[in-house]
Amino acid sequence: MFVSDTFKKQYLLEPSGPASAKGVASDRWLLVSVIMLMMAGLVAVFSSIAFFAETKFTTASTLVGGHAVKLVISLLVMIIVSKIDYHIVARLSRYALLLSWLFLIIVHLYGTEVFGARRALSIGAFSFQPSSLATVALLVYVSHLVAQKQEYIRSFTKTFVPVMVWVLVTCALIGLEDFSSAALLLAMCLAVMFVGRVSMLHIVGLVLLGALGAGVILSQSLERQSRLTNYVEQVRHIESAEFQLGSGYQAQQAHIAIAQGGFLGVGIGKSTQRDFLPAPYNDFIYAIITEEYGLLGAGVVLLLYVVILFRGIAVIAKRARDDLGMLLAVACTLGVTMYAFVNAGVATGLLPVTGLPMPFISYGGTSMLFSGILIGILLRISKNREEAYE
Repeated sequence: MFVSDTFKKQYLLEPSGPASAKGVASDRWLLVSVIMLMMAGLVAVFSSIAFFAETKFTTASTLVGGHAVKLVISLLVMIIVSKIDYHIVARLSRYALLLSWLFLIIVHLYGTEVFGARRALSIGAFSFQPSSLATVALLVYVSHLVAQKQEYIRSFTKTFVPVMVWVLVTCALIGLEDFSSAALLLAMCLAVMFVGRVSMLHIVGLVLLGALGAGVILSQSLERQSRLTNYVEQVRHIESAEFQLGSGYQAQQAHIAIAQGGFLGVGIGKSTQRDFLPAPYNDFIYAIITEEYGLLGAGVVLLLYVVILFRGIAVIAKRARDDLGMLLAVACTLGVTMYAFVNAGVATGLLPVTGLPMPFISYGGTSMLFSGILIGILLRISKNREEAYE
């Protein structure tokens, strides 16, 4: 859906148009879903972080208290962003993206190494992942560019190449240390371009080129090859002792957690696999949720993300009053929900291990902060829906 010229003239260009958007409420379903995910995440982190707390010589209550503070900050940022005109956010996204490039270069050279990858900059007790900033900035800026270029949207030189320069440079900088995040970001950008009516021929060509590039990158990294090999072995030989005790340890422990949960779960705080799973408070937190709350509780968590997906695309994007609002709604919705679905896919063995967090659920501040920004933009767009001007 793209806004007609008549609608733009009547509502966007005339300062004396009908009613303003003041007083129009944000999408309540979206806001309630996010708050419920935050509450579920707080309980899940408390259940899964005990062993990690011991390694840090602190208590689970202390770490959960820090997590709660980050949730409050994310909520405040969400509210603040929801008060800002998304056109202003879109215009500033270019500078945020350039700043993220600088941070990504710095983190590649001087970042803190965790599990063999440099993904964060640490200053004292403060840790920051530039890839989260780059993800949000790129999604917003791609939406901005595609909305600007609607008059010649199918042009290869005027639209596709300028947009892809920003996309490929950003994904390349992220992919130096985090291939899975870069691949997911590229997929989300292509989805925004598809919705924005960019030529399918150009998009398909890029997908094929990207697949070739991914093969080259995988061939140059033994660690990434091992992850892919582990995933294949997980499907073929999940019960072999060699797989369970070696490279497939993470997947096996996650499967045990899910199996123990059954339909109703073992109960809050009664997880046993939290002591065996690597990063049960982050990468595999969905496995802990499934163990403690069963398929029923895990299904409710996924349902909340489905609500966000539906409200973001089928409601907010569909009713946005201009092209930018519509494209931004799609981008922001994908920026939150796709991470959640990938995280759940990893925990359940449907996808290879990636290390991507589950927004508003996983422990950590950077992802939560920028997820809050994406939801804040969505809430702002929902205030400017078409009904507000009828």
